[in-house]
Amino acid sequence: MTQPSAPQDSPDPSGGGLLRKVARAIAAHPLASFGPGLITGVADDDPSGIATYSQAGAQFGLNMLWTMPLCYPLMSAVQLMCAQIGRVTGKGLAANIKTAFPPLVLRGVVVLLLIANTLNIAADVAAMGEAGELVTGINRHVMTLGFVALTLGLQIGVAYHRYVFYLKWLTLSLLAYAAVVFTVHVPWGEVALRTLSPHFALNATSAAMIVAVFGTTISPYLFFWQASEEVEDLHRRRGRSLKAHDAAIAQHELRRIRWDTWSGMAFSDLAAFFVILATAVTLHAKGITDITTAAQAAAALRPLAGQFAFVVFTTGLIGVGLIGVPVLAGSGAYAAAEAMGWKSGLERGINREPGFYGVIAVSVLLGLGIQYSPISPMKALVWSAVINGMVAVPLLAVICLLIGKRTVMGEYTGNRWLIATGWLTTVMMGAAALCMLLPR
Repeated sequence: MTQPSAPQDSPDPSGGGLLRKVARAIAAHPLASFGPGLITGVADDDPSGIATYSQAGAQFGLNMLWTMPLCYPLMSAVQLMCAQIGRVTGKGLAANIKTAFPPLVLRGVVVLLLIANTLNIAADVAAMGEAGELVTGINRHVMTLGFVALTLGLQIGVAYHRYVFYLKWLTLSLLAYAAVVFTVHVPWGEVALRTLSPHFALNATSAAMIVAVFGTTISPYLFFWQASEEVEDLHRRRGRSLKAHDAAIAQHELRRIRWDTWSGMAFSDLAAFFVILATAVTLHAKGITDITTAAQAAAALRPLAGQFAFVVFTTGLIGVGLIGVPVLAGSGAYAAAEAMGWKSGLERGINREPGFYGVIAVSVLLGLGIQYSPISPMKALVWSAVINGMVAVPLLAVICLLIGKRTVMGEYTGNRWLIATGWLTTVMMGAAALCMLLPR
C-alpha cells in the first residue's frame, strides 16, 4: 500500500522547503532556458576584449562605434555555423576536422589554439587580479590566485549542468557596461551620427585598432567552444545528433539554435558597443587616449564618472573574467581531446576524463605562471592576438567547407546566405591578418 505523499507546501523546520522553492524559481527563470549561445557571447567580452574596446573608445572616441553593427552579422553567422555543426553531427569542431581534412590541418590548428588560449588566459587573469585589487585593496597577485583557484575548482569539481547554470547568471555582469553609460552625459544624437558616419583618418594606427576589434570579436576559441557545448548539451539530454532525428524535431532544434546564437551574439555586441561608448564619453572626452588594460580604464573612470561607475565597471570586469577564462581553457581542452581521441566533457568528472581536465588545468596554471615570469601579460595578449589572427582565417575556411559538406551535415547543410556570410567573414579576417603583419 502506497503512503500518501506530503503536501508540497508543508512546513519544513530546516528551511529546506524554502530553498527548494527558490531553486525551482531560479530554474524556471527565462535566463535558465538559454543555451550555449549566451555564454559564448559573453565569453567574447572577456577582460582582454574589454581592454581592446576601452582603448578603441579612449583613442578614437565615438568613431569606432561603427565596428559593432558590422561585426554583429559576421560573428553571429560564424557561431551559428559552429553550433549547427556540433548539433547536427553530434561531434565537436576538432572531431569533424579530423574526419574531413588531413591530420596536419587539425594538428596545426590545435597547437596554435592552445598557445593563443594560454597567452589570453594570462592576460585575463592578470586583469581580474588588478580589478580585484582596485575594489578590495588586496594584492593583485593574491586576488589572481584566488580567481584561478575558483575557476579551476568550478570546472573540475562541479558537473556541467550545475556549472553552466551559474555561468548563465554571471552573464548579467555585462549589464554593468550599459549601467556605466547611464551615469554620465551621452550626446545620443552624435552617437547615432558617428555610428553611421564615422570620422577618422585611415592610417596604420586606425587600421591596427580595427584589426584588434575584429580579432577580439571573432576569435577561434569561441568556434570550438560553441560547437562542443552543443554536443555537451546533447549528451546531457541523452539526445541524438540531428541527422538521427526526423525532420520536424531537427527543424525545431535548428530554430532554437538560431535564436540562441543570434540573441547571445546581440548581447555580446551591445555590451562591447557600450564599453566603447562609455570610454569615449569619459576618457576620450577628457583627453585620456592611451589605455593598455581594462583595469586601467576602470581606474581612470573613478575621477571622471564617479565611484558608482568605477565599481560597476570593475565588478563587471571580474564577472566576465569568470566566464572568459573557463571558456578559453575549455575550448582548448575540447580541441585537444578530440584531436587525441580522448573522452571529453565537463559532465563526467576528472576520474573519467583525465586528459581533458589535464589540458584545462595546464592551460590555466601556465597562464597563472606568466604572472610571475619576465613575460608581460600585455605582451602575451599581443602575441595571442597575432596567433588568433593566423588561426582564424584557415579555420573559418574549414568551417565554411564543413557546413556545406553533405557527407558531414547530411540534409542539414548551411543555407546559401549563411555560407556566403561565412566566406565574407573569412575574406575580411584575412585582410585584417595581413594588416596585422604589415610593418607599422
